[in-house]
Amino acid sequence: MQTLIYNARVLTMDKEFTEYYPGYVLIEDDYILDVGLQEELLPEWHQWVTATGVKNKGIRLIDAQDGIVLPGLINAHTHVGMIPFRSLADDVKDRLRRFLFPLEAQMSKELVRASAQYALAEMLLAGITTFADMYYFEDTIAQVTAEMGMRALLGETIINHPTCDGDEEPFYGLKVAPKFIEKWQGNALITPILAPHAPNTNSELTLTEIKRLSEYYEAPVMMHVAEMDYEMQFYADEFNMTPIEYLNKVGLLNNHLLAVHCIHLTEQDIHLIRESEVKVVHCIGANAKSAKGFMPLKQLLEAGVPVGLGTDGPSSGNTLDLFHQMRYIAYSHKTVNQDRSAFPAREIVQLAINGGAEVLGLAKKVGRLVPGYQADIIIVECKSVNMFPVFDPYSVLVYSANASNVSDVWVAGEHLVEDKQLKRYDLATVRKQLEANMTDFKAAVEKIEAQAKN
Repeated sequence: MQTLIYNARVLTMDKEFTEYYPGYVLIEDDYILDVGLQEELLPEWHQWVTATGVKNKGIRLIDAQDGIVLPGLINAHTHVGMIPFRSLADDVKDRLRRFLFPLEAQMSKELVRASAQYALAEMLLAGITTFADMYYFEDTIAQVTAEMGMRALLGETIINHPTCDGDEEPFYGLKVAPKFIEKWQGNALITPILAPHAPNTNSELTLTEIKRLSEYYEAPVMMHVAEMDYEMQFYADEFNMTPIEYLNKVGLLNNHLLAVHCIHLTEQDIHLIRESEVKVVHCIGANAKSAKGFMPLKQLLEAGVPVGLGTDGPSSGNTLDLFHQMRYIAYSHKTVNQDRSAFPAREIVQLAINGGAEVLGLAKKVGRLVPGYQADIIIVECKSVNMFPVFDPYSVLVYSANASNVSDVWVAGEHLVEDKQLKRYDLATVRKQLEANMTDFKAAVEKIEAQAKN
C-alpha cells in the first residue's frame, strides 16, 4: 500500500536540513519511498493530486493543506505508568518520598495498563512516535505499546526496595530483566533495555550485574544520573566522587548508557561522558518545575555529546508533550547563557527529533524523511489561529505550535492519528478505563494526605 502526502511544507531533518515547499512524501508499507518537490512528481501522480478526492491504483492521497510535515517527535525519557499522579502534590517539598514512593507501592497491573494506554494516546496526539520508558509492570507496558503501534525502548525499573510488581526483596527489576529482554528483543517496534533507577538507589554489586547483562544482551541502559542534591552529596561524602565518576569506576559509563537529567555536571564529568560515548537526555520541564536547576546543555553540545529531549513522567513535568519542552529549551537556555541568538529554533527541533533518534540508537532508521527510513511521520497543521504566518517553520514549531496542532501521525507507515483523532482507540473510552481503575489509588492518596495533616 502506498500513501502520498502532498501540498506540504516538508522538513526532512536530513544532515543538510533539506526543505521542500510545496513538497510531498511517498510512503510504501512501513518505509519512505520518495520525497521531494511537488512539481517533480511523476505526471500520473501530479494528475491525481490536482483532482480532489482521487484515489487511484491503491495510492492513498493525503492533502497536508500547507501543513508542516516532519519526522515524528521522540520522547527520550518518561514513565507512562504515572498518569494517576498528575497534579498530585505538585508544590510539596520532598514529594518523591512523601507521596510518590508510598503511592507507587499501591500500583496494580490493571492501573499501570490503563495509565500506559492513556499516556500513549496523549503522546500520539502530540506527534510523538517513539518514546523511552522505565517503570513497573513494564511487560504490560510493552504489550500496550505493541497494541497501540508505537515505537519504544522499554525497561523495568531496578531499585533497592520492594516494588508493586515484585516480591518483598529489592531489585526485582534485575530478577526479571533477562526474561523481559529475551521476550522482546527482535521486535520491530520495541527495544528492551535495562533501567536502574539511579546510582544511589542501586548497589555496586547490582550495577556490576547490570553492566554484565547489558554487554551480554547488547542492551541499552537508561538511568537517572546527577539529578538530586542528596545524590551529589552522597557520592562526595562516601567516595569523594561525582556520580559520573562513580559510574566510570564501576564500568557503567559506556556507549550503552542513556544518562537522564545530568543537571549537576562538572567539566570533568562532561569530558568523561564524551570520552565514554554516553548519551544524555534533557528533561527541562520536569527539572525546572522541581527547581533542581538546568543541565549545562551548551557545554555538552559543544563537547559533541548526543542529547535528546524527554518529558519525564506525567507526574514530574505534567505533560507528555515535546512542544512544551522545545519552548522551555529556548526560554531557559537563552536566559542562562544571556544570549538571544543561542539555541536557534532549528537546533531545538533537531534535539527533539535527530537528537532523540541518536540517543536511543535509532538514528539509522528514524528521525529523517529520506528514502529507506521508517515512515514515522507527523503533520502539524497551519490552519489554526496560532499558526499564521509561517516565515520560518522551525520557529513556528518551537514558539507558536502546541500539541493540538498535530493533525496526523504515522508510525512504521500506519496512520495512527487522522484529523486529530486516534484511529485505533476512542480517547473517551481510554479515559473511562483509567478512571475506573483509580478508585483504590485515590483512597491511598486520601490516606496519605490525612496522615500529613496529623
